[in-house]
Amino acid sequence: MGEISRKYLIDTQENQEFLKEMGEDLLRFGHRFPSPGGGSYYLGDDGTPWKDRNRETWITSRMVHVYSLGTFLGHPGSEELADAGLKGLKGELHDKANGGWYAGLTADGEIVPNKQCYAHAFVILAASSAVLAGRPGAQELLDEALKLYDERFWNEEEGLSCDTWNTEFTILDDYRGLNANMHTVEAFLAAADVTGDEKYRVRAGRIIDHVAVWAGENSWRIPEHFTKDWVADLECNKEKPDDQFKPYGATPGHGIEWARLITQWALSTFKENKEGAQKYLDLAQNLYCRAIDDAWNADGAPGIVYTTDWEGRPVVHDRMHWTLAEAINTSSVLYHVTGKQRYADDYAEFMQYLDEKVLDHVNGSWFHQLDQNNEVIGTVWPGKSDLYHALQATLIPRYTADLSIAPAVKGGKTL
Repeated sequence: MGEISRKYLIDTQENQEFLKEMGEDLLRFGHRFPSPGGGSYYLGDDGTPWKDRNRETWITSRMVHVYSLGTFLGHPGSEELADAGLKGLKGELHDKANGGWYAGLTADGEIVPNKQCYAHAFVILAASSAVLAGRPGAQELLDEALKLYDERFWNEEEGLSCDTWNTEFTILDDYRGLNANMHTVEAFLAAADVTGDEKYRVRAGRIIDHVAVWAGENSWRIPEHFTKDWVADLECNKEKPDDQFKPYGATPGHGIEWARLITQWALSTFKENKEGAQKYLDLAQNLYCRAIDDAWNADGAPGIVYTTDWEGRPVVHDRMHWTLAEAINTSSVLYHVTGKQRYADDYAEFMQYLDEKVLDHVNGSWFHQLDQNNEVIGTVWPGKSDLYHALQATLIPRYTADLSIAPAVKGGKTL
């Protein structure tokens, strides 16, 4: 990729300015997300709402989190935008009859069926960030979200969360998945940081311990899909490998994301116990290095492939923006924690690739999906649905690794 500009080098002033500028651009891009009821519209390529699409709880929650971060960053209008999303989570997306949150609403206001662990984890994250931002009603939302999650999704005996209920919470699907559990770890760490209730950090550690075993048994490629008894289903969706939420094979982006969350958990759990933390930092590095070695530049062009098989061969070659965002986050975190040059070198390559291929310099935000030739496509992720991964990638490289991003930014815990 040629000589690397200082703009891409970690911890340089030029890189800090690049990150801040991107963050401001992203926050400006998302201003038109709220529907009249508060649920988040799906944003198109230029930030125009696509009002014919569902208004989904997980996207609305992400936007509340994003604009809560915006309040700490001093971005104009962030308070009103966070409040608009909270209106949706407390109003049209909330199931007053059965409790919890609908998966979403259709353009016509019909309920999208099922209650998703994934979406409920994001409600916890959104409410935690909104509490820190001092938004009205956020504390009540957080209290309700944690109580509901404890009752419906967390399994104390297993130390893991289930995945999907029907809308009425009477039938539990047999599928178990690690994607929802990964975002549960993120939500639990945020809840622990914001509420001070350490049981959520302990729970996050229990999930992580399961992941350590499953990944270790699969050469550090994490199984994603499981039966109700938590037996890995390594062939799941082999016929539909690019499924939005249940793709076949290993998802390197998740290996990368797990590595960062595991690092955060270890640093916040073993504050005075370097030996205890080191075991998990080794795990994080194994997961990150396996994912990058498998997936970065895997097919003759820059970018991280979406999925691989269990030997690390690419299956879906498309590049998703969120995977690059997590690679930026995790390479920066591992560099700051370990001091190893490999991670700084990776970070610089990722930043250059972002600037050259993934940043939309015309309309703003990041292209959400590229093909293996780095041409923009929209087969899995048309448009630019939300800002969560991209905005966090402008912040995590600048803030302490042992705190969730909202308390870190609010507290000014820069490196």
